[in-house]
Formats: sequence, structure tokens, C-alpha cells
Amino acid sequence: MTHVSRGVFRSDDAEIAYLDAGEGAPIVLVHGFASTKETNWLAPGWIDTVTRAGRRAIALDNRGHGESTRLYDPARYHSAVMAEDVRALMDHLDLQRADLMGYSMGARIVAFLALAHPGRVRSLMLGGLGIRLVEGVGLPETIAEALEAPSITQVTDPQGYAFRAFAQQTKSDLKALAACIRGSRQTLSREEVARITAPTLIAVGTKDPVAGSAQELAALMPHAIALDIPGRDHMLAVGDKVFKAGVLAFLEQVPIR
Repeated sequence: MTHVSRGVFRSDDAEIAYLDAGEGAPIVLVHGFASTKETNWLAPGWIDTVTRAGRRAIALDNRGHGESTRLYDPARYHSAVMAEDVRALMDHLDLQRADLMGYSMGARIVAFLALAHPGRVRSLMLGGLGIRLVEGVGLPETIAEALEAPSITQVTDPQGYAFRAFAQQTKSDLKALAACIRGSRQTLSREEVARITAPTLIAVGTKDPVAGSAQELAALMPHAIALDIPGRDHMLAVGDKVFKAGVLAFLEQVPIR
């Protein structure tokens, strides 16, 4: 088991918790909505996978999640604001450039970072997010309503129920998550994603109705490839062995400089 160190730093109006493991070229991991650095990356074996491949794995708790500050103003969860948290983590650790990997909302965040700070990004790995980065606004408002329901037993929307159950499993602050989902539903235009020139892997489960097509997004980007994760939905794709193998193979093709 890889030794994991932990820390906290200040990013604007939030204290951000993070973990740091391994040595070598750094990969910064950004988790999805209602998840945490442990749930998204540690428990499914990503930290071990990355460090065994000779890389340094760094993962943060996004604002409103895990051990980071909970905020209740949706404006404080704009995707560009959360991208600056990731950039601030890189500054805190003196990382000039890194490979960036995000899942779902985390993929949206790293895409925003790549657009705002292209020089900081060696490569991008977008999991659980395809053409919905461009078309559609992420997870629907009904999920915020499910999070705010007095009890999970009163949630009738299936997707809302799944996210409410997941949020309760991760012991999340439901009001902070509702603010997050309302504040982080931005898209990028086709012209903006076309300006993201970093090598990019887009990996989506073949049974994922949330992400949209990986192939359609890859076609809009100059240096992107798509990876199907066979038979997996949005929740189960995260720790899939095809996903892990695809990421490692992709990273081997990206020059470290």
C-alpha cells in the first residue's frame, strides 16, 4: 500500500484538503460531484495504480466536499472558481505543470483549468464526461431538489435518488452539495474546447446516460482520443480496469517535460 501524506491549504475563500502519494511526474486527480478524494481515487485503487506506474498522485477534496470548506452560495462553485482551487493546489506544491485527471464534475473543472491556464497542463484525462461538456449543463436541477428533500424516502426521481443515496453514503453536507450543483453547471463552447491543445483522453462508460458521447467531444478537440468503458454506467465506470489500463497507456504516450 502506497504511503499517503495529507495536507490543507487556503484557496481564496476555502480551506482545501488534499492527499499526496508517490514520486515521479505528478498527476492531479479531481473527483466528481458528491464524491471525495478517498471515495473517487483511494478506494477504487487509482492512487495505487498511479504510484505503481512510477507517478506522483495528488488528489484534493473540491470545495463543499469531504474535508474542504462547505459553502452555501452557488456562485462560489462556478467551474472556473473550482478550477482555480486546482491551480492553487499546484502552486502550493510548486508544480509548474502536471497531468490532470477529472471524473464527471472533476472533468469539467480540469477542462476549465486547461482553457484558463494551458501552460500548466501536460495532458488531460476526462472521465465520465463527453459531449455534455459542450451540450447540456451537467447534472439536472432535480438532483439539487433531491438533496434538499426532508428525507430520501420522499425522492421519486431515480437519478436524484441515486445521488442522494451516494451523498449520504459519503456523509456529505447536502445543502452545500445543492449549492454546488446549482453553481457549477457551466458548459464550454465548441470554439473553447477546440482551443484546448493538450493531449486528451476522454473515457465514458457505454451505459452512462449522464456524460454524453466521448467520441463527439473528442472530434471537437485537436489532440483528443475517446475510450469506451464497456458495460459500465456513470457510477461504476470510476474504478473499472479498462479505464485504468487506458489511462496508463495514454500517459505512456505523453512526453514528460
